[in-house]
Amino acid sequence: MNYASLDRFYEVTDKNVLALQEAKAAGKKVVGQYCIYSPLEIPLAAGAVPVSLCGTKNDSIPPAEAVLPRSLCPLIKSSFGFALQDSCPYLAASDIVVADTTCDGKKKMYELLGKYKPVMLLQLPHVQDGDALSYWRGQYGKLQERLEKDLGTTITPLKLKEAMRLCNRLRLALKEVLDLARLDPSPLNGMQMLNICFRASFMPDYEQAIAMLQDIAAEVKASCIKAPRDEARIIVTGVPAGMGSHKVIQLLEDCGACVVCLDNCSGYKKVRLMIDEEADPLTALAKRYLDTPCAVMSPNPNRYAVLEQLVENFKAHAVVDLTWQGCQTYDVESFSLKKFIREELDIPFLQIVTDYSPADTEQLKVRVEAFLEMIR
Repeated sequence: MNYASLDRFYEVTDKNVLALQEAKAAGKKVVGQYCIYSPLEIPLAAGAVPVSLCGTKNDSIPPAEAVLPRSLCPLIKSSFGFALQDSCPYLAASDIVVADTTCDGKKKMYELLGKYKPVMLLQLPHVQDGDALSYWRGQYGKLQERLEKDLGTTITPLKLKEAMRLCNRLRLALKEVLDLARLDPSPLNGMQMLNICFRASFMPDYEQAIAMLQDIAAEVKASCIKAPRDEARIIVTGVPAGMGSHKVIQLLEDCGACVVCLDNCSGYKKVRLMIDEEADPLTALAKRYLDTPCAVMSPNPNRYAVLEQLVENFKAHAVVDLTWQGCQTYDVESFSLKKFIREELDIPFLQIVTDYSPADTEQLKVRVEAFLEMIR
């Protein structure tokens, strides 16, 4: 079904690059970010525009493989390839890049990236206890100091709280859209939700993004069809995906499933938690972001608890765990996740290990069709 609000959103976000260039021409500084452990609020409080950086296209991988190992995760190679080619306008506009030591491949790639752009590397702890929280708050304090120095500004507690309120509103607006898929049938499919999340992450004007997302949620909800459809409702968990790395999500839906939730860093993980606007700003920020249940955390109990809740909320019939080739953390964790999904939640589970290339599409289609037939 076509929605006028969604068409307007696509039309506006087609011009995201132009909007960012206009903001920069007007004197705005730009802070590029690769991971959702990097807070949006601190750059916003510095008067800058935080923006996601490119890393979802296959055509930037071959240049990267001249420097990086071919066995490395495609997300890392794609991100670095954009830097080598100078083909990501968001990276080109960035005055500084904020990155996190999530996995070994990323943190070593960031060392090389430092030759192309100033990089502020946050040393992410890989546990989620009280000591880690204190340490992570300290890392955010260092980020605040670095941005104040590099951008020539002062970040006050008041500015941080204003940024926290703005980001909470943005998360709520996007969550309202993604939560429409709790309905049966879902009025939005997985590809639409992926496209919305992907485009929204590049919007420099947060107030505009909030208003447009609210319009989408209102129109889609008012247009919902009440009769359920006979289709498998799938949660896709695992690695982040975007437009260009959407192969598995597209394939699932081409084979007749409906992806109702994207439990990854490019989807529902962005909106799952709000920030306590009344608490000490850096502590509240550190607590909220450190809670992200990424497979780099060891142990990672939050991922299982979150998935259990998502399966219930979205009435999911099965879980598909998407893993990029070379992503050791998600690949290893998939064994425990399969056991949990099958034995504790008692629903089917499928892990798909792939890359951005279309070369294995037909092979994956056979597996997906067999999986969906089993669900039926």
